Amino acid sequence: MTALAPPATRPAPTRRSSTPDLVRWLVRLHRPALLVWVGLVLVLGGLLLWLGGPLTDASAQAWKQYDACKTSSCHYDQDAIGRYKDWYTYTTVAVLVLPFLVAAWSGAALIGRELERGTAQLAWTQSISPARWLAAKLALPGVLVAVGSGLLVALHHWAWSTGQGRIDTAKRWYDTGTYAANGTIVVALALAGLAAGALIGLARREALSSLVGGLGATGILWAAIDRVTPHLWPTVTHVSGLSHEHPTGNGISVTQGLLTSTGARIHTPDCGSVTYLPCKDVYAKLDAVSYFNDYHPRSHYWPLQLTSTALVLAVAAALTLAAFQILQRRTASAPARKESAV
Repeated sequence: MTALAPPATRPAPTRRSSTPDLVRWLVRLHRPALLVWVGLVLVLGGLLLWLGGPLTDASAQAWKQYDACKTSSCHYDQDAIGRYKDWYTYTTVAVLVLPFLVAAWSGAALIGRELERGTAQLAWTQSISPARWLAAKLALPGVLVAVGSGLLVALHHWAWSTGQGRIDTAKRWYDTGTYAANGTIVVALALAGLAAGALIGLARREALSSLVGGLGATGILWAAIDRVTPHLWPTVTHVSGLSHEHPTGNGISVTQGLLTSTGARIHTPDCGSVTYLPCKDVYAKLDAVSYFNDYHPRSHYWPLQLTSTALVLAVAAALTLAAFQILQRRTASAPARKESAV
């Protein structure tokens, strides 16, 4: 494995680069990406303001007209309802894509391309140590990613909340996309994507494979946190009668089933209400007396969000530490190899 080391004849630096110098160097080097990120935040932020303002008001008014309809020939603004629904979907997807964009850029442009072209090694000859180079590479983008994604998440949460109780088809808080886009988990995943892209960029030292690796790592992390999140906080159990078609309780369901007369939990055959005679016979044979639903109500939203966010940030910290260890191992191995060769 080739070591990532500066040239053998490294001139002695006359002074250490200051932090402002490093910041100016990073801004100048990645100015296009910075402009794209700022433009993305401004455009998407503007769309979210439009969604939570005029689009929500128009859709809410249309739903008032629809709810007041007494005949099939009455008029309501169906286009306003569809327009709100479409743009809510577009903006939600855009917010959810942010971690993947950050991971792809981190792996391909921030780290992988510079190692591939040798510009990183050149920077190490300009009185910037490899560790300081990586720290600067992660710190400034990390701040910009946290601020930008945090602002968009806050605007999305506001835009969603303006439609609650006013738009009949507004997404519930536990809808998969809405749950993520409304909370801090997107910010944490974006930072984890930054760290994952940097780690894979250091490991692969090539732009394209680092881009693919960063996207894959972020996707795996997102799938994993989505799977474990419902189990990070104690659930609430709601018991309902068999006259319902299914267990009741609005929220994130973890476990559902039937309760017998002895209190035992069994799997539900998904038959339906006992008002349907065949289902009544099925439940009688099972000795079922009620449904149960272990779920998370709306009051659990922020505990779940903050707990999962803390978990993802811990993963991001571990990825960052691993990136520094890889860099240190590879840059430290070159002098030893050269000495042994001599």
